Amino acid sequence: MKKRCFLFVLLAFAFVAGDVAAEKASRLEIPETDESLPGEGVIRRYPWFQNLWKKKRTGWSKEVQKDQGAVVFFGDSITQGWGPSMSGMFPGVKVANRGISGDTTRGMLIRLQDDVLALNPSAVVMLFGTNDLEEKMEPEPIAENVKRIIEAMKNHNPEMPLVLCEIFPSHASKARPAAKIKAINKLYREAVKGEPQVTVLDTWTLFANDRGDAQKRDFPDLLHPNKSGYAKWAASLTPILATLGFLETEPDDFNMEDGYVSLFNGKDLTGWGYRQKKSLALTGHFDGKTSSSENRYRAINSRLVVSTPPEGRKLAQLWTTKDFAGDFTLKLEFRATPNADSGVFLRGRQLQCRDYALAGPYKNLNNYKPQDWNELIIEVKNNIAYCTCNGEVLEKEFRLPARGPIGLEGDRGQVEYRRIRIKQ
Repeated sequence: MKKRCFLFVLLAFAFVAGDVAAEKASRLEIPETDESLPGEGVIRRYPWFQNLWKKKRTGWSKEVQKDQGAVVFFGDSITQGWGPSMSGMFPGVKVANRGISGDTTRGMLIRLQDDVLALNPSAVVMLFGTNDLEEKMEPEPIAENVKRIIEAMKNHNPEMPLVLCEIFPSHASKARPAAKIKAINKLYREAVKGEPQVTVLDTWTLFANDRGDAQKRDFPDLLHPNKSGYAKWAASLTPILATLGFLETEPDDFNMEDGYVSLFNGKDLTGWGYRQKKSLALTGHFDGKTSSSENRYRAINSRLVVSTPPEGRKLAQLWTTKDFAGDFTLKLEFRATPNADSGVFLRGRQLQCRDYALAGPYKNLNNYKPQDWNELIIEVKNNIAYCTCNGEVLEKEFRLPARGPIGLEGDRGQVEYRRIRIKQ
């Protein structure tokens, strides 16, 4: 009798285990109908896509514990094509690729919990929406799905950094016309406006030609990036991941030249503050503090970071608490995310300091390095500044007042400064 009871328990356990396994397996497959599913628009059910969806998700279900706390890259074929380790372009960063070729925003909304949130990511990098266009979806429901995805991520972890990449340009021949992509990207920005948890990265301007289409040098098929395209995407993400603390975590080991005095100690904002807009009278300083009052300016591992404003665009100016007169040479290095806009103030006059290649005004520089460090040297004699970037002339006769502070401005995107020093 006892033996029979034991066998009965084993059989019951096997049936329950089988039901659980079957339920888990079904969660990894595309539902047969759209009924009761979240979101709007298309869920693809082509045979090749259903097979890929199940294969990818089944493999990932076995890696949930291994990928805990990773920076998750969430998207479609463009993300999938980067490979499991993102081609090693983010050394030292634990990454998890959760891209499925052909997926739509509604499909990603359905698999969000199991494929992304179950990993308890330390951050999520998102790129999605292009396949929705191929399925004839309009920009508004695409943006609504993305809003739902972001809301779910915020509810899961209100401190988790989210990086939303704008949809890359493609071509009308791919059923992805420039006007529709621009409309979606505009809705994306509006959807997350004022959200400090979300950083929007301008990856559309990074790749678009004058007509707003993809360029074959980076997108041979006008849809998917090649090695060059992925390298540019990685470079655009690097400053953001550094600001979030995933990259470049060691202080700069730069040795300053003789005769120069540092204006930024690399550890905090000592010597910097806010001033009145017109008179430039000092209104407060940030001595000993690692960030400005509204957190727009921060000292991070030897970098003075002017972070992307949650509003999308917002002017903010940080000034030295000290004024400078007479002749001097000012040297500094800057790095800007795609199409970022900033400026360096010289006694109140602004020298544009931007992602020059995309934002101008100096678009024809040969030595400018997009999304990398560039050196500005400003030599002031008799109140006239001679300004160069990596040795190329920006301004030959930039006239200045006789006295005033040095300043930095933030407008759109992220710009970083380091090695800020002056010789009088």
